[in-house]
Amino acid sequence: MKQLSSAQIRQMWLDFWKSKGHSVEPSANLVPINDPTLLWINSGVATLKKYFDGSVIPENPRITNAQKSIRTNDIENVGKTARHHTMFEMLGNFSIGDYFRDEAIEWGFELLTSPEWFAFPKEKLYMTYYPEDKDSYNRWIALGVDPSHLIPLEENFWEIGAGPSGPDTEIFFDRGEAFDPENIGIRLLEEDLENDRYIEIWNIVLSQFNADPEVPRSEYKELPNKNIDTGAGLERLAAIFQGAKTNFETDLFMPIIREVEKLSGKTYDQDGDNMSFKVIADHIRALSFAIGDGALPGNEGRGYVLRRLLRRAVMHGRRLGITDAFLYKLVPTVGQIMESYYPEVLEKRDFIEKIVKREEETFARTIDAGTGHLEDLLADLKAAGKDTLDGKDIFKLYDTYGFPVELTEELAEDAGYKIDHDGFKAAMKEQQDRARAAVVKGGSMGMQNETLAGITEPSEFVYYVDTLESQLSVIVVDNERSEVVSEGQALLVFNQTPFYAEMGGQVADHGVIKNEKGDIVARVTDVQKAPNGQALHTVDVLASLSVGTNHMLAIDKNRRFSVEKNHSATHLLHAALHNVIGNHTTQAGSLNEEGFLRFDFTHFEAVTADELRQIETQVNGVLWHYLVKSTVKLFVLLQWEIILLNFVVVHTCLILPKSVFSRLLKKKVSVQVPVVF
Repeated sequence: MKQLSSAQIRQMWLDFWKSKGHSVEPSANLVPINDPTLLWINSGVATLKKYFDGSVIPENPRITNAQKSIRTNDIENVGKTARHHTMFEMLGNFSIGDYFRDEAIEWGFELLTSPEWFAFPKEKLYMTYYPEDKDSYNRWIALGVDPSHLIPLEENFWEIGAGPSGPDTEIFFDRGEAFDPENIGIRLLEEDLENDRYIEIWNIVLSQFNADPEVPRSEYKELPNKNIDTGAGLERLAAIFQGAKTNFETDLFMPIIREVEKLSGKTYDQDGDNMSFKVIADHIRALSFAIGDGALPGNEGRGYVLRRLLRRAVMHGRRLGITDAFLYKLVPTVGQIMESYYPEVLEKRDFIEKIVKREEETFARTIDAGTGHLEDLLADLKAAGKDTLDGKDIFKLYDTYGFPVELTEELAEDAGYKIDHDGFKAAMKEQQDRARAAVVKGGSMGMQNETLAGITEPSEFVYYVDTLESQLSVIVVDNERSEVVSEGQALLVFNQTPFYAEMGGQVADHGVIKNEKGDIVARVTDVQKAPNGQALHTVDVLASLSVGTNHMLAIDKNRRFSVEKNHSATHLLHAALHNVIGNHTTQAGSLNEEGFLRFDFTHFEAVTADELRQIETQVNGVLWHYLVKSTVKLFVLLQWEIILLNFVVVHTCLILPKSVFSRLLKKKVSVQVPVVF
């Protein structure tokens, strides 16, 4: 077995797929952009959904990446198990309608077993597959895999509601009998039992169907473009290459654990009670990356997740005897571990440390307040002659005061009281049910639209014109291409257009389409980008339109001008926020409408009234500056026009014959000076 560092594994993965014609996609921000269905980027494919659902056609259909990801649905297990993490890296290779099963499996086997690459012993690899997917089974056999190493599992079918789905084949590494004390063997895989022997290192999803919750799986329709979506956990691969008992004894976590040892005076024992070390190492990684990407601790959404992670890590620090703020001291170590591929943590070190330390200090005060409230509750129990702390009271301490459940249990039990665990779990479930009900409905990935993806006719966007003559090249009605449309609503593509398609927070242009006679034949109500980048005009049809005919496209100039002004204002506002509040304020979204603008940004506290006044003053100051500057320029321009005009008149009088000059004087001459802002 090779001995590889985590950085070497990551780079080898990217280099291999690059050698197979893949473009290397950089790791995206952990905070999703324009995706309300996700709280965090939680997988390598999450940032590529626009390609998989066909809404955008990639320049290269072969993509590979190493994507930082966060999953928080199992926080309580972090530290208890060998492989649970909040932040992790997912290595992936993807095919968008290009290669499929044969190449994906063949190249995957090459990467894993070739001496040039990972060089895993073939006899250590096992594969699971969907029982009905005989093609995958046969492909593994053709590559020389022993049939006894191929395990059929009904669970090997990937789908998350409506959208792309398909069978998957998972690859496991056998770490040997030392990790199978009961000598259960292959049944661990066959019965899908939790174990430390067979470690899943890679999942290859063969995305070939459009899942439809309304019909049986056997009736799913084939995707017009079949895709490959894979994921391999860097932390798991590092544990195997580095011979680590768990993911935490790798170069991704051990430097952090060593720093915690120094701060606590305790020693990490991989065979003993080391949960607190693991929790701290895991959570400070997630906090450092998430804060570096613009998320901040708070009371809801992403902020609540970060606050919960930080407080859980602080409590485990207390278990190790660390009572002062300490997490912020670990940020540089996180940055140094990840610097080769993620230099942003060290680049933003000061800001991340500031936020973490501030939150730690705030939590210390929270603990003091919660302790006081808990003491009151215990006093009431004593007065009532009861011996059990009610689950609803435990939940209130947790939910309202931010008081950790572990600390409540510890203090109550030390005082001789029992804990109503069932009541707490019931109250927690009620909250989780409410939260799930509030989640944005809809699948994580939309269905492919073969009609729109098939539009390849070129279309040029011409911004700085109000009206443009153009030829109608595509008509789509009810998701079908047509040669003519005479009523209802339709989608149109022209070879040229002055209409702006909604993008970057700026809403689309509206306007009208006229025929060669000047009659209005359609009203444009929306413009979006087609999968191949063309402007797709949504129109209300008033008269007949035919492919190949010429039309005049006219935008609503007043609307465009109003939207442009608000778009410009967002940039001025962003600059003022940086000047007044700090460069850490990052844009989290914007909307530039006709009558208003909305600008979302991240900050670790409420903006004060004085800061708002400063921001307003700066924005208005810039506007006044340019207004005065433009006025002065206009004045100078007019002065030069007058001087030039006088020069021309005088010069003409000197050189023209008197007879010609006399005739000119008898004519009425008007001079128009253009005024342009």
